[in-house]
Amino acid sequence: MDFDLSWILLGLPLAFVLGWVASRLDLRQLRIENHQAPKAYFRGLNFLLNEQQDQAIDAFIEAVQSDPDTSELHFALGNLFRRRGEYERAVRVHEHLLSRGDLNLLDRQRAQHALALDYLKAGLIDRSEEALLKLEGTPFEAQARLALLANYERSRDWLRAAQIAQKLEHANQGSFQGRLAHYLCEQAAESLTAQEPEQANSLLQQALSTAPDAARPPIDLAQLLARQGQPEEAYLLLKRSLQSAPAATPLIAAPLTDYAIACGRAPEALTLLKTSYAHSPSLDVLDAIVLLEAGHGGPTPTARDWYVQHLEREPSLVAAAKWLAGEKLEHEQFHPQVQRALEQAIKPLMRYRCAACGFEAKQHFWQCPGCQAWDSYPARRIEEL
Repeated sequence: MDFDLSWILLGLPLAFVLGWVASRLDLRQLRIENHQAPKAYFRGLNFLLNEQQDQAIDAFIEAVQSDPDTSELHFALGNLFRRRGEYERAVRVHEHLLSRGDLNLLDRQRAQHALALDYLKAGLIDRSEEALLKLEGTPFEAQARLALLANYERSRDWLRAAQIAQKLEHANQGSFQGRLAHYLCEQAAESLTAQEPEQANSLLQQALSTAPDAARPPIDLAQLLARQGQPEEAYLLLKRSLQSAPAATPLIAAPLTDYAIACGRAPEALTLLKTSYAHSPSLDVLDAIVLLEAGHGGPTPTARDWYVQHLEREPSLVAAAKWLAGEKLEHEQFHPQVQRALEQAIKPLMRYRCAACGFEAKQHFWQCPGCQAWDSYPARRIEEL
């Protein structure tokens, strides 16, 4: 069979023309896609920088539709949904990412972390816990553990919270001894509610050894000992805590005074508190000194003199109101009205304020009810801050 070379001569130009047309079509389509996707992306970025989140979301959705394989756009879109509180849409975006088979390992772990945050923000504690536990052994492990710790604290699951805190400490993520002591104290409080004082005592002793310099374990343990008819042991425990936790002296002063009076150690307690007050004046310590002076029957200074001395050291509306309560005014008939006005004025000054979020409360909290921070309440009243 003879081979006709004319077919080759005719076919080569035809193949060249077809190839050229196909390449032009591909390049044109590629230019259109590359032109549309970046344009929508940068438009969305511009809206985001101008805090126009609605327009940014629309632009990112357009970009994702133009290039559904772009994972970074999906992450940006999911984060925007979460910031706007549209948690269901954020979950759908991140679940879609996780369902993709072409996603690399790091992006898959990142999507898992983002999904856990979606559940956490939406208040779906069980789902967020399940999602966070899957991040063990990943680059997001530390962040996941901190989120789990917040979850367990919020649900008051102190045993699991302690386990996570220990893992974080072993991973050199900071010191969690103070928190571990708080968890033990919380468990002790639950034991007391359940009428299990021996278990509570054991937990508080463990808390004391876990964080020897913390203020809460000795205060809670002393209160338990006093309830069990051991005021002297309670007094000695708080006496030691004056040295180990001096910043908590204003919180210790009142119970220390009560236990000292109960076990006949008022003179010793008075000396201790006077020394503390001389070093660091405090309204609560001042009240304890006044109470011990009156109970001990000491000659001078009188209660009035103590408040005057405090006013000489620093201005205090609280001290002035307490001093005035025991004084006789020139127009005595107006004393009750004046005293009521002063007591009303000092109420806000007698509160405690969280140093983390500013939440104010009449009583001192070890964990802020507002921001859930531990040890964020100073031991001093607002007037003294």
